[in-house]
Amino acid sequence: MLLGTFLLLLLLPGANPASAHAALRATDPADGSVVPAAPRSVTLTFTESVGLLDDSFRVLDPTGHRVPTGDAEHAGGHADTARISLPAGLDRGTFTVAWRVVSADSHPVSGAFTFSVGAPSATAAPVPTGPTEDPLTAFLYGTARGAAYLAAALLIGTAAFVAVCRPTRVRPLRGLLRAGGWGLAGTTVLLLVLRAPYETGDGPSAALDLDALGRTLTGRPGWALLARLALLAASALLLTHAARRARPSRTHLSLGAVLAVGLSLTWAAAEHASAGIQVPLAMASAVVHLLAMAAWLGGLTALLVLLRRDTPPLATVTRFSRLAMLSVTALAVTGLYQSWRGLGTLTALTDTSYGRLLLAKLAAVTVLLTAADWSRRWVAERARAATPAERKEELRMPQPVGATRTGTPAPDGLTERPPEAGTPRPSEAGTALTEPSSDGDAHRRALRRSVLVEVLVAAVVLALTTVLTGTLPGRAEAEAQATRQAAALPATSVVMAPFSVAGHRGTVQVTLDPARTGDNAVEAVVYGADGGLAAVPELRIAFTFPAQDIGPLNADLTDRGGYWATNAVNLPLAGTWTMKVTVRVSDVDQVTVEKPVRVAR
Repeated sequence: MLLGTFLLLLLLPGANPASAHAALRATDPADGSVVPAAPRSVTLTFTESVGLLDDSFRVLDPTGHRVPTGDAEHAGGHADTARISLPAGLDRGTFTVAWRVVSADSHPVSGAFTFSVGAPSATAAPVPTGPTEDPLTAFLYGTARGAAYLAAALLIGTAAFVAVCRPTRVRPLRGLLRAGGWGLAGTTVLLLVLRAPYETGDGPSAALDLDALGRTLTGRPGWALLARLALLAASALLLTHAARRARPSRTHLSLGAVLAVGLSLTWAAAEHASAGIQVPLAMASAVVHLLAMAAWLGGLTALLVLLRRDTPPLATVTRFSRLAMLSVTALAVTGLYQSWRGLGTLTALTDTSYGRLLLAKLAAVTVLLTAADWSRRWVAERARAATPAERKEELRMPQPVGATRTGTPAPDGLTERPPEAGTPRPSEAGTALTEPSSDGDAHRRALRRSVLVEVLVAAVVLALTTVLTGTLPGRAEAEAQATRQAAALPATSVVMAPFSVAGHRGTVQVTLDPARTGDNAVEAVVYGADGGLAAVPELRIAFTFPAQDIGPLNADLTDRGGYWATNAVNLPLAGTWTMKVTVRVSDVDQVTVEKPVRVAR
């Protein structure tokens, strides 16, 4: 049912803008283009706003040496552009531009392209194809991000379990609260110091650079991490204050809910939800998704801890079953929306890394729901087996935090209350069912196994979620792929045709514009052996398409004083054509050179 709904929603039409992660839209000069004169700047345009680094651009000349450039800036004040100025008097040949920027959703993206001045050079600096970031830094940052999700689930989920499910034994859960709080604080500090080398692609030792740390603290990801630390400090103060009272008030619970929402916002403000389409709705969805995940995973962990010794009261398990069902519903609704927002089309499920990861997560969630359904049926069977007297006994269990009964304050804001006289102890109450001890132990072991499976599979889902937060969404990947395909087909095709006849040596530079099906303009320049312009009495060019036995199609070139040209050559099919260049240097001496030319649609 969930899978069917998921696929149905993906078939709905999507919006055009990219979802998140900046994708390169265009470059000036264009990738692979040949410009007649050296440009004074290089400009990149992205699908969303980007942040610039001190070393966002590296320009290499044809020999592989770095070209001195100006500081990176936004062209015309537009946040979705990046520009670097170039020095005057660049040599002829092919230049390589390597770039690295930070997306609006806080993830760094990088790439490289080439352009040529005058004509492509015989040799050029290799375009970077290897890793663009230090693998150890990426591993540490990704691990810290995943651990932060887990710590948040323990902290928020355990607190929600105590407040909503009202277990009679809270002492075993204090360790989960402490682990969640300290774990989230530690991972947040680690993310804060690793943020700068993660953006620049440097090794972990770059985290010691105080200037880089200062830049992190002034950026949006740094602000979000600092806000998370401040909210954690406020949470610690709230728990300490609540621990001094015999009955934590509703105000404590309300403030705790506000702090939980605030903590969730520190993720939404610096991840995929903060960029792309429908940002306010996406951030609200991300907050609900994270809180639902925490309530479910943290609650499962808390229930598993209680199941280590005995079965919690039936009312506690029943309340958590309802909380889990509510969490699953929230996860399904927000997950479907986020999947549509990240994918855009059904084909992106299998054609993109994001979609394939999403399918893996969906498979894990299906296993998780199966185990959860078994636990829910277990609770329903126990509830139906309870007698009216046992249900009445269940109502006499100690009251939840904030109730009218008094108790002894406990650390972490949890109040442990002794049972009243005549009330069975938690270990004696068990499931509030008067079943034989052997049957009760068997049921408890079965429930514990089911909950353990849920916890383990939920951890896998959490790991996949962490990977998804750092993966280019399918919608943006599709746009980036379309951009790369367009860039791979240059607006013009420049072909160099060397020739030698009767002691005359030279090269004909032929430019086909736009090198696509239909009418094309052809310009040809003849260079002598010394690299200067050379005059020839006649120059002819013809095109053939051997695959379909088409041609020759003659280009009626005319001498325009220094170069030969025509504006009317119709190439009807896309593919690789054969261009025949005939150069006549005297009344009797001529030579024909053949070169392949690619024509796009």
